[in-house]
Amino acid sequence: MTELYAEIQEVRKLYPPGTRSAVLPALRLAQERYGWLSREAIEEVADALELTPAYCMSVASFYDMFHLEPVGVHLIEVCTNVCCGLVNAQPVFEAFQRELGIGPGETTADGEITLRAVECLGACWTPTVVAVDRRYRLSVAPDDVPAIVAELRGG
Repeated sequence: MTELYAEIQEVRKLYPPGTRSAVLPALRLAQERYGWLSREAIEEVADALELTPAYCMSVASFYDMFHLEPVGVHLIEVCTNVCCGLVNAQPVFEAFQRELGIGPGETTADGEITLRAVECLGACWTPTVVAVDRRYRLSVAPDDVPAIVAELRGG
């Protein structure tokens, strides 16, 4: 039995028996442990919850918060939903692409930074919202991008 299996069993106890309710927290635990959800990680979650890997993959592939491919040490996520889309989301995203030299969903050559567009970060009152390593930056403008990237690169 792996350490992840034991952690998932503890989380599983918090949900009604015989349900699939623990799949989201179990996937989160696996992603926190491995950095992303590889085929093996999905299978490990499925085994721990007595579900099929196909079911766990269907859940993981539905949500933006799960990474089905390796990501960089740092993760930049730009909200592209309606509120942010109306207030700079596209120019902010394009500024990150130029500054990092990568496209949507890509990781810099040094493996340090991954850039993603996400559907909604839930901070619609102050667009454009950018999550940098899961910490929100509010009211981000294209001119803010170089400083954010420099900060991540230690400069």
